[in-house]
Amino acid sequence: MTASGGCSGATDRARHTFAARGGLLLVAAVQAEIGVWGLVAPRSLFTDFPGGGRHWISALGGYNEHLVRDYAAAELGVAVLLVGTAIWFIRPVVLVAGCAFLAATIPHLAYHLTTTGSFSTTDNIASVGGFVLEIAVVVLAMVAGARPAQGQVKHRS
Repeated sequence: MTASGGCSGATDRARHTFAARGGLLLVAAVQAEIGVWGLVAPRSLFTDFPGGGRHWISALGGYNEHLVRDYAAAELGVAVLLVGTAIWFIRPVVLVAGCAFLAATIPHLAYHLTTTGSFSTTDNIASVGGFVLEIAVVVLAMVAGARPAQGQVKHRS
């Protein structure tokens, strides 16, 4: 604690880093669930995702096992990348992993924004809201990871 009763810069950074790592692990868990589900039971992922009686994938077209397995494998790969990022929370890794996640997720979100007619309002809010939440968590982790550690000199371009 500082004389003003607030947290020191190092303590504040440690909290942000801890929260960012936790957020990355939560996003990774979602990606891993989809990845493992789709690799173990691709037809089930297609017909039953996200669960709870909802059917978000099958509502958009015919089943293609190859595409479902490829998507699931990519999701699992993103999960591994995010877990590694949470473990080795260093600036270049956080930024590259964040960019990779955004490069995969933003076009996916854009597609979902064009298919809202296939779903109920509740499903649209849940689907789009999930993407927005994941994107926000990863962007905040990137911001936390981009800050230089205390005592570290900022490099000029």
